[in-house]
Amino acid sequence: MSRIVVKVGSNVLTRHDGKPDVTNMSALVDQIATLRGDGHEVVLVSSGAVACGRGALTPSRQLDSVASRQLFSSIGQIRLINLYNQLFGAYGIVVGQVLTQKENFDSRTGYLNQRACMLTMIENGVLPIVNENDTASLTELMFTDNDELSGLIATMTDADILVILSNVDGIYTGAPSDPASRLIGRVAPGEDLSGYVVSSKSGFGRGGMGTKCGIARKVADEGVAVYIARGNRPNILVDLIRRPDEVPHTLFEPSPEALSTVKRWIAHSASFAKGIVRVDAKAAEALLSDRPTSLLPVGVTAVEGEWEEGDIVTILGPDDMRVAVGRAALSSSETSASLGRRGHRPVVHYDYLYIEN
Repeated sequence: MSRIVVKVGSNVLTRHDGKPDVTNMSALVDQIATLRGDGHEVVLVSSGAVACGRGALTPSRQLDSVASRQLFSSIGQIRLINLYNQLFGAYGIVVGQVLTQKENFDSRTGYLNQRACMLTMIENGVLPIVNENDTASLTELMFTDNDELSGLIATMTDADILVILSNVDGIYTGAPSDPASRLIGRVAPGEDLSGYVVSSKSGFGRGGMGTKCGIARKVADEGVAVYIARGNRPNILVDLIRRPDEVPHTLFEPSPEALSTVKRWIAHSASFAKGIVRVDAKAAEALLSDRPTSLLPVGVTAVEGEWEEGDIVTILGPDDMRVAVGRAALSSSETSASLGRRGHRPVVHYDYLYIEN
């Protein structure tokens, strides 16, 4: 039995006219029901609220992108969850709605509270359906798209597998429309794909293949197998789990050394950083080595921003190279006061440090 997070985006759930594709939704539900019948636990991260609301109302005036998204999602989220409730109800599956936003992952306490809620749902046989709370999210506080959210949910729930359903079969060596492009079947830990990925946006979503690749890489590094596949391919979910060698996809192989729960949280928290700690070349080299190394004040050259003990900080080396993200053991004022000093307690302890490179 595996715990599987399935992310389905707007490009899979939405027709060309921007309205919900009920046929695709129904097929997705059928497949998830089959996986649950096989004994797997499933969490669904679903877009589609804005699409469900777009056709229900004509605004009384021209709205900007944020107001439009908030209006249509407030209407559409009800319709989306009701449709899922009806479709899954035919299989006797109870669904639960989880609306979240980026700031809910900001603090460790908020993260653990959300995690406890979802694990309780799974334990009691409830299928969590997760989406961003677009009615409360402003542009600068939004997830890149639900790819980013699905990565957070996969690591939060200790998933074995993350499946990202897109409008293409996976990562190609060039543009998917180019006959000369080849589908990359497997991506090993540390393998460089920067020469292949095109960061174009897809359909009605906010992200593109560049986002998917970046999230897949990070989640796989944290010990979760990540599949990218085409969502409207018949029976794709069931085939990926039962007979993956028989269907086209890209698999990001999981790192054999899974991160601890707290390091998984830190790995996804770079966007929540309250400040920057700049370190010299020697400290950067030590952090990037294979040896477990805490960040000590002796290697810190400068402090930017203000934070308290327990906040997330970004660690930059020479030439602005991002070395790590960590949970600070000292406040910004304490760090400033201890710059370059030996024999002082760590700025960030190794147990709360996620190395970027």
